Amino acid sequence: MKERLKHIEEEFKKDLGNVQLVQDFEDIKIKYLGRKSLLSQLFAKIPDLAKEEKGIWGKKLNLFKNKITSLLEERIKESTILGKEKNFDVTFPSADLKKGSRHILSKVSEQICYIFEKLGFSVVEGNEIEDEWHNFAALNIPLEHPSRDVFDTFYLDIPKGVGGKFLLRSHTSPSQIRIMQKVKPPLAVISPGRVYRPDQADATHSFMFYQIEGFAVSEEINFSHLKGILLHFARELFSDDVKLRFRPHFFPFTEPSAEVDVSCIICDGKSKSDTGKKCSVCKGKGWLEILGCGMIHPNVLVSCGIDQKRYKGFAFGMGVDRIAMLKYGIDDIRLFYENDIRFLEQFPI
Repeated sequence: MKERLKHIEEEFKKDLGNVQLVQDFEDIKIKYLGRKSLLSQLFAKIPDLAKEEKGIWGKKLNLFKNKITSLLEERIKESTILGKEKNFDVTFPSADLKKGSRHILSKVSEQICYIFEKLGFSVVEGNEIEDEWHNFAALNIPLEHPSRDVFDTFYLDIPKGVGGKFLLRSHTSPSQIRIMQKVKPPLAVISPGRVYRPDQADATHSFMFYQIEGFAVSEEINFSHLKGILLHFARELFSDDVKLRFRPHFFPFTEPSAEVDVSCIICDGKSKSDTGKKCSVCKGKGWLEILGCGMIHPNVLVSCGIDQKRYKGFAFGMGVDRIAMLKYGIDDIRLFYENDIRFLEQFPI
């Protein structure tokens, strides 16, 4: 053991003195400290030694191992070879770097918010977990309304709060309630965020999607202001040629109410000549619903402590996913959530 250890020490010093490249240090480390190294072979012989010698040789081999490790580390630090290899040519072309980017839905949401910010709206994000009062009751949605059913809302299995059961918000409208409770009119706010509904996923529906709530309250507001703002928004986001269609509708939290359709940029309502099939987004109708809007219901204003005789307001909610589909000619909402790099790379930001 003694002669063998001495031989290994002499061989190590010789190898260390012959280092020429960075890789040589790694080779020496493997040769003397690796699992099958010369030193490991000596450690393997310790169990065969006499009882009184085991402790002595175990200590000697460990000291030698630490010595080798220390010498290697010092030699690496002192090596002028390493210093020379670090002096690389900074002008030499590098490999292409993979750069990440914002998701297309994030980009579209920011674009929408920016358009309304230029009109004087403030951007405020709300809570994704809400209670029944803010998500339904304060918005004039009665107990018997279908949207409050367990089949249409993701209720959470946690103890009730002051506002009733907790749930994943089914729209961004609760932001409207919370803000109007805290801020006195006049005000104009845009609130983006994720919403959740147990819908069957298809080309135009998802159980989780992005929505933007917008509303304004003051003493002098009417439906014409609402129409003008939405038309300006559509032309800014799409083009001056885009058309809007307002259809009478019913929402518990607005009166009068309307649904707003945008002319389908994907197919213009015409069947695809190559397949004979109708557009999977608008079903060949030429219009796609992206907005619900109307004048804020007096009961909603009262719930927020606002004088409904003095103030009026309008509100609207839009689906970011559907707007992105129109803007970029995407015919299936599910593509946004599949994380297919081939799809995402088509929208660099």
